[in-house]
Amino acid sequence: MRKILLSASVLALAACGAAETTAPAAEAQTPATETIETAAPAAEETAPAPEMAPAGTYVLDPTHASLVWTVNHFGLSNYTARFTKMDATLEFNPDDASATSLTVTVDPTSVETDYPGDFKATHADSPYDTFDEEIAQDPTYFNAGEYPEITFTSTEITTTGPTTGTVTGDLTFLGVTKPVTLDVTYNGTAAFPWAPEQPKIGFSATGSLNRSEFGLSKMVPNLGDTIHLTIEAEFAKAAE
Repeated sequence: MRKILLSASVLALAACGAAETTAPAAEAQTPATETIETAAPAAEETAPAPEMAPAGTYVLDPTHASLVWTVNHFGLSNYTARFTKMDATLEFNPDDASATSLTVTVDPTSVETDYPGDFKATHADSPYDTFDEEIAQDPTYFNAGEYPEITFTSTEITTTGPTTGTVTGDLTFLGVTKPVTLDVTYNGTAAFPWAPEQPKIGFSATGSLNRSEFGLSKMVPNLGDTIHLTIEAEFAKAAE
């Protein structure tokens, strides 16, 4: 038994010796592998900032503009609707955001909810024929008969990055004026072959407001107080 153990020990030592003598060959390949693993990644290319539109007066292109608003509905979903008639004028200064200004007018009777049901069947006591008409005209909603316009006039415009900024202005709704701030992204400019002398400029914007601050508190909190706005707008340079 002793001889067997001694023989096993000798074989083990021989094996260790063989491993040590062959190790350098394996190590010789290590540097190439490490060089590949530690190679610095190629620098990511940064997309260039979009070209700035020329300075001047721009008017809203209503065929490429949308004003969508959402309100929470009993905590179950975010009810979505939009206005389809609006007008806006932008005095644009690409070199000085503080010299840029914006005025917007929205027609509250242009609200569209895409109500799919038979409104009169479920609202027999309503004096209105459609849900959109009720939202627009009812005194507890937009009360368009007394307040035929929703307006926004910028008071401060600042830049937060090469293509981003904020637009703060006075929103007048239901006869109440309150400040509202929009987060705005400048999307770029383009001149089309059919109107080369009338370049366009495009923006996306988001914002929010509390409707109860303007006197519209019907069904709060079952219908959320916070209204979220999503705006897409293209403007065309006005003819000089």
